[in-house]
Amino acid sequence: MDWISGIQKAVDYVEEHITMDLDFSEIAKQAYSSSFHFQRVFGILCGFTLGDYIRMRRLTLAGLELAATNTRILDIAVKYGYDTQESFSRAFTRFHGVSPSQARNGAGLKSFSRLSVKLILAGANVTDYRIEKKEGFQMIGRPLRVSGKKELTSARISDFWQQCRMDGTIEELSGYISEANIFGGSIAGAGFGKDAPDSNCPYAIGVYYNGIPAIKKDLIVWEVPAHTYAVFPCTGSMPEAFTRLYQQIYSEFFPASDYQPCGGTDFEAYPSADVKNPGYTCEIWVAVEKK
Repeated sequence: MDWISGIQKAVDYVEEHITMDLDFSEIAKQAYSSSFHFQRVFGILCGFTLGDYIRMRRLTLAGLELAATNTRILDIAVKYGYDTQESFSRAFTRFHGVSPSQARNGAGLKSFSRLSVKLILAGANVTDYRIEKKEGFQMIGRPLRVSGKKELTSARISDFWQQCRMDGTIEELSGYISEANIFGGSIAGAGFGKDAPDSNCPYAIGVYYNGIPAIKKDLIVWEVPAHTYAVFPCTGSMPEAFTRLYQQIYSEFFPASDYQPCGGTDFEAYPSADVKNPGYTCEIWVAVEKK
């Protein structure tokens, strides 16, 4: 399944279960993807997060129901996932610009329409890439443990990197780096798919493991099975260059390519922390298979 139809299938699932307690990992399964990877690509392609989409759709439907029925505000709040009338009212007012009571009395409302995903032909861009076939190997790093059922934002990933820089994790991992590995002198962000060490480990920061015992107790060693990777060089200041390249990979490269993501572990290989440099270079490694 390609990513365009996969996102649409996931959106259809969200809409069919919009008043239920949505499990982000179950949504991602509709696109044969991991929770973390689906949330990341969805946000990059759509311009808003999956969590934002769900919230805006629920508030849109709640507004329609307030205007068209006499159902109690509290009942509508609970129906669309809010624990209290107060929390619902705050979210409703931020989105619509009017309170639930005002909406009931005929005030104007906002509508966030249901997402319909389409492949649009745009400018013919050149995407640089190479194909790498790799046998299984080991990585050592620090995992981010978050339930795949919940929303995981890019801000949470950025905070995790900052935490690892401040507490010495990045410095220790740098001690394992040797040039004779697939990422060279880079530290990698690993976005887990079906290869995840466990269901609550969607992401990790790590390096190729050279066999030296770990000192920090929160580091783990994990197996990366054999995969074929499409490797994309990225040049420019982060996160703008990173976002542009991901958009190009999933909206242009994969729809036109003989390859598609296979759901394995993907990597972003960073050679240094100088990410604001306009000439900064890094690589995105996507585990792929033939269509």
